[in-house]
Amino acid sequence: MSYVRKSMATALKGNAYPGRGIVVGKSSDGKKAMFAYFIMGRSANSRNRVFAEYGEEVRTEPFDASKVEDPSLIIYSPIKRVGGDIIVTNGNQTDTIEQYLNEGKCFRGALKTRTFEPDAPNFTPRISAILHLGKAYSYEMSILKSADVKGSKCNRFTFDYEATNGTGHFLHTYDRDGNPLPTFSGEPERVLIPNDVHAFAEEIWNALDNDNKISLYCRAIDLKSGASERALYNKYTK
Repeated sequence: MSYVRKSMATALKGNAYPGRGIVVGKSSDGKKAMFAYFIMGRSANSRNRVFAEYGEEVRTEPFDASKVEDPSLIIYSPIKRVGGDIIVTNGNQTDTIEQYLNEGKCFRGALKTRTFEPDAPNFTPRISAILHLGKAYSYEMSILKSADVKGSKCNRFTFDYEATNGTGHFLHTYDRDGNPLPTFSGEPERVLIPNDVHAFAEEIWNALDNDNKISLYCRAIDLKSGASERALYNKYTK
């Protein structure tokens, strides 16, 4: 295992299509939990989206409702909060995790009921994370992906992290562009987390492929006061 941490600019450099991505970690001064979620798109249906905030919840919405072809895999709430936990995902498994937490159950148990997306031949992985904002801040990340090219079975991987100052983990749906799209492989990448959420967001947004990037949302939460700062980027604005 390598303990080298990359900047997000380096992690994204030269990759035209990592797909959807989640980054979770802790600021370098150790005072804040920080996360980011971005979406990209190749088709007109995927590109026709924006992020919108509703309190602590973030939703994807159509940029032009008249042009929506299939909302089933593109319209969802990627970010929700349940008590001291923040859920971040790339699909409607957010709602499954929320339900399980409200029933006193766990993140991993919720995801055992779900599989990858039914979008053959890509079988897009479902990626998820949960931030536990307790006295000892920690986070978990998960990827659900097809076991074979036929989509006959699902492999489920969960990663459990004790937060470390200045370190985060980056999980994305695809290794790179392709036809079909090659699924992300290996462990989440170790990345550098700065103190400033706006600088962090700008670094990610500028590193994403300009043709394919759609939206980005970042949040930093002060671990003592609970106060938060946010940065939201939409390629298309209403």
